[in-house]
Amino acid sequence: MNYQPRPDDQRFLLDTVLGATPRLRALGPFAEFDDALQAQVLDEAGKFVAEVIAPLNRTGDETGCRFAEGEVHTPPGFREAYAGLVEGGWLALSAAPEDGGQGLPAVLEAILFEWLSAANHGLTMAPGLLHGAYECIRHHGSEALKTRYLPKIASGEWLATMCLTEAHAGSDLGQVRTRALPQPDGSFRVSGGKIFISGGEHDLTPNIVHLVLCRLPDAPAGPKGLSLVLVPKQLPDGARNAVHCERIEEKMGLHGSPTCVMRFDDATGWLVGEPNRGLAAMFVMMNAARLHVALQGIGLLDAAWQKADAYARERRQMRAPGPAPASRGAEAADLIAEHPAVRRILETQRAWIDGARLLAYRTALQLDIARHDADPARRERAERACALVTPVLKAACTQQAFDGASACLQVFGGHGYVREWGIEQVLRDARVTMIYEGTNEIQAIDLVVRKLLPDGGAGIASLLIELRDELDASRDFDAEVQRRFAQLRYLGTTIALAAQRDPALAHEVADDYLRVVAIALMAWAWARIGNAAPETPRWTAPAAAFRRFVLPEFEMRLGMVKRACEAVMSPGAAA
Repeated sequence: MNYQPRPDDQRFLLDTVLGATPRLRALGPFAEFDDALQAQVLDEAGKFVAEVIAPLNRTGDETGCRFAEGEVHTPPGFREAYAGLVEGGWLALSAAPEDGGQGLPAVLEAILFEWLSAANHGLTMAPGLLHGAYECIRHHGSEALKTRYLPKIASGEWLATMCLTEAHAGSDLGQVRTRALPQPDGSFRVSGGKIFISGGEHDLTPNIVHLVLCRLPDAPAGPKGLSLVLVPKQLPDGARNAVHCERIEEKMGLHGSPTCVMRFDDATGWLVGEPNRGLAAMFVMMNAARLHVALQGIGLLDAAWQKADAYARERRQMRAPGPAPASRGAEAADLIAEHPAVRRILETQRAWIDGARLLAYRTALQLDIARHDADPARRERAERACALVTPVLKAACTQQAFDGASACLQVFGGHGYVREWGIEQVLRDARVTMIYEGTNEIQAIDLVVRKLLPDGGAGIASLLIELRDELDASRDFDAEVQRRFAQLRYLGTTIALAAQRDPALAHEVADDYLRVVAIALMAWAWARIGNAAPETPRWTAPAAAFRRFVLPEFEMRLGMVKRACEAVMSPGAAA
């Protein structure tokens, strides 16, 4: 079965739980936004995804991209489907009207990309960096670059890449060697090689805008000496730039997306932002990309769940324990959906999907507030919240996409391991999300070392207090959530103190700490959902599964981190 968006779920979370429309209407650019417009956008987007994008998923996986003489040919149907995305204005949803965009809230773009990833992850990789490239150039590009490139990128008429990784330097960007030499006319000549470049070459658009991390002459060593240069495939005069694709990778999954090895041979480019401040410009792009990767995880998990749920409602095996289910009838065996082991798998993954969705949509709303609120204090608070939550969502949602897809494959038994049912593709495609846009280990280190330690946990404590106040204001008070938030605030202080004695500690406990934060945020999300949802199995079953099968991880991880801290602070007591 192909993936099917279900807009009613999104409307419930946005409108009933988050009260998104009034919050958005309070922002100047969205004063005319209403529920009717939201419904129209979601319904039409869901229809386009289901009818145009999803049917190409299997073809993209089985056919893959083809590399010949420096050119990449995408799978059959991809060019036409991508053209439909551009012509329908779907890629310009949140871009500013003055750049040719529709000026709609970022949260609608977030939902669209969640659906696109669930329906066809390979094709969705092509426009996956457009939003980040757009924001990067809009905030840091010169007026000439904005005039030349923003409208084309906003619409998706031209695609963009983010060129960071080099063969000798994966996540260690301080080792980047690609060079950029200034020219008398203000341009730069870029030389070097990059690997793992998604969409570095393809036939979807006539031009590809590469944002390349590189070094200027006499730049300081390490990450503080990196600059960002815009290097287009096609120069303004129509000539082909000295940008070459040497090959595409043979990958475990994502066969519909070309992952390219790129070479720049004195290619012409223009500086984005200030010299030696490339990471500052790039992080505008990366933070947006990381939220979208979290949404990829949610979408892929939903795709796996839909397949497993549909199969469980058709496949009959043995008798389910307990009272006879209503579906039994005269059949000799019960639906496997009636068996407790299968129900546990399906309901637990549903709990992750719904809870993570609420957190991701709230974060997207915070992005809108950070960009458009008239109050500088509220903008700053929203930016801090996004910076804290984004690494948590990226790591937790992508981890669950892979683990949950594996659990959903288990529902199929032996049938899940063969290609016919499509669940094995979801598992293969999901695996890379834990790696790119910063590995999940780096997300955890970022959270602890760069966000928690510098202020001793004050920033995270402030976020938790804000979430607590939202619970109180919405009359969703939950004593257990409040208790866990208090434990989390205390844990942050404990880590900060222990790390002063042993700097390695923060890196050792980072993964566990991120999981503690993720489960606490999920508990908050389910407190909001549980008090707003109707008393139907659609919502009560995953709520119960969250409490029974997900929430206990909080205490386990909390204990692991506390014990590690105690071993540093009082070695004898923790022995």
